[in-house]
Formats: sequence, C-alpha cells, structure tokens
Amino acid sequence: MPLIPYADLAHSPQEVREAFARLPRKLNIMKMLANAACDFVPCMRLGGSILGRQKLKPVHRELVILLVSQLEGGAYEWVQHVSVAESIGCSKVQIAAIETGNLTNPCFNDVEKILLRFAREVIRDVRADEETVKEAARYFSPREIVEIIVTCGFYMMLTRLTETTRIDMDTPSGTAVVEELVRLR
Repeated sequence: MPLIPYADLAHSPQEVREAFARLPRKLNIMKMLANAACDFVPCMRLGGSILGRQKLKPVHRELVILLVSQLEGGAYEWVQHVSVAESIGCSKVQIAAIETGNLTNPCFNDVEKILLRFAREVIRDVRADEETVKEAARYFSPREIVEIIVTCGFYMMLTRLTETTRIDMDTPSGTAVVEELVRLR
C-alpha cells in the first residue's frame, strides 16, 4: 500500500490523461508520477528518450539501469528492467553479477566493465574519478558519456519515487511500456 495516494487521473490535466491513456499498461509508477502533473509528460518524454533515442547501446543502457536499481535499492525498477534487459541481450549471468555487485565478473567485457565502473562512481560518488572518465572516453563518445550520466540520474529519481512512496509492485511489463514511452513525443 503506497504512503501517498496514486493520482486521481479523472481530475488530472488533459495532457496527463491522454498520455496515460496511451500506455499499454497502467503501471503504478506512472500513476504515482501523475501526481506531479506538470512533470508527468516531460518525465515520460525523458524516459522515452533514454529508452529509445540515445546513441548508447540498449544493452549498455540496461546494464546501467540495473546497476542504479541494485545500488540504490530500487526493487520496482529492478523487477521491471530485468525482463527488458534479457529481451535486448543481457545475459542472466550478467544480471546476476550486477545483483550481487560483482562488476568485475568475466561475463562482462572490457567495455562493459568500464561502463559499470563509471556508472557506479557517478551513482555512489556523484563525481566519477578523472582516470575513470578518461578510460570511459576510450570506449564512449562525449554524447554517450553524458547519456550514461543522464540515465543514472533519471533512474535514481525513479528509484526515490518508488521507494519513498512505497508504490505497489507491478508484474514486469517487458518492452510494451518501453515502446510506448519511445513513441511519446
């Protein structure tokens, strides 16, 4: 049971009602986020951009999202994104390694190891070590590095939303909601 009520969508602005109506699954995270009516559509657009328009490879994006969820204790996002990660090519071994915090596991290649190290420093320390940034720049463009940081921040925000409000867990939605967020302009 959430600590604050889900948004009363019948009384939400039209833009919020229309965007929510287009979602193939009415997830509790979206119902809660709709309480911040002026932020709802912009957050959905940013989420859609992260999930579908970044240059960062989807596998890398999902590894970062899972890492955020694991480090921040975001059970809701973890449950939702394991199925997404598997559907785009993350292995069960990689997912298990992130879940246990084993980021140097041989299941990760060199690019994935620096990705995870960089993201972990951004998440935990706010400011990644200069050497880590330089090493990440060997594999990722400036655009991708900023996309990694944006992905970390967005999913840290969602984790705080779900964990603080104690929203009810939804069953994994897979890629259906991801696809709708990507279409949202």
